Amino acid sequence: MYGQNIPHVQFGNRGFGQSGYSSSRRGCGGARLLIGLAMAAFALISYFGSSVYNPITGEDQHINITAEQEVALGLQSAPEMAQQFGGLHPDERARARVAEIGERIVANSAAAQSQYPFKFHLLADPQTVNAFALPGGQIFITEALYSRLQTEGQLAGVLGHEIGHVVGRHSAEHIAKQQLTQGLTGAVVLSTYDPNDPGSQRTAQIAMVIGQLVNMKFGREDELESDQLGVRFMSEAGYDPRALIGVMRILEEPSGGERPPEFFSTHPNSDTRIAEIEEAIQKQFPGGVPGELKP
Repeated sequence: MYGQNIPHVQFGNRGFGQSGYSSSRRGCGGARLLIGLAMAAFALISYFGSSVYNPITGEDQHINITAEQEVALGLQSAPEMAQQFGGLHPDERARARVAEIGERIVANSAAAQSQYPFKFHLLADPQTVNAFALPGGQIFITEALYSRLQTEGQLAGVLGHEIGHVVGRHSAEHIAKQQLTQGLTGAVVLSTYDPNDPGSQRTAQIAMVIGQLVNMKFGREDELESDQLGVRFMSEAGYDPRALIGVMRILEEPSGGERPPEFFSTHPNSDTRIAEIEEAIQKQFPGGVPGELKP
């Protein structure tokens, strides 16, 4: 506000008034810079100061909510998410099959160590080919995807992947990363923005775009880790992990072969995912996949 008032006393464009205006702009810019630096420091300290070890993945994760809070978030969001996809599927036997296979994977794999109260849902949506997990163990698959799966192993692959998201605590990580990105982006915008300088407006826009791309990259990394965990969990539960490759082929079909560049997508290209899955299978079974695993 101070910088905006100065020009009103510059009668006759006197040098004193112009000098005062420049000085006030520098003062405001310096204050914005200090506040921006403080915002950035707070965001970084909050993020890197919260480190939790995940014994199943063997990773140190930056997470600022507890497992109990994850469970509460998932339970609170589950009814609304189910409603968005047509509610629960009317076929009780199909719903029971999904729940049975999901529970079998959890009970017979390292996922049991997480102590999340997993619950598996089949949704009635016949058009949206999708499966997703809420924090804390609420897992969903739509009729549109379920009906395309050809084997029990493929269903196990989908559910194992979603269990991987929960065990990997990806939602909690994403919340922390988003808060960090928003804090740093806000600091850049505040420090550089000047309504009288078009160049600073472009800087603000670039900062926001970079923040979005960073979070999209985090999403792709989560998908690849969930594929790897899915291979591990379904294998431990007695399913042939190669069935997950078949799921990737199925997921290609609704797009008609058209897909955005991988860098601008929250999900990696199917070719990338298949290569990572094959590598994970090789790591899980260096001597080859045992023949007794269920396809």
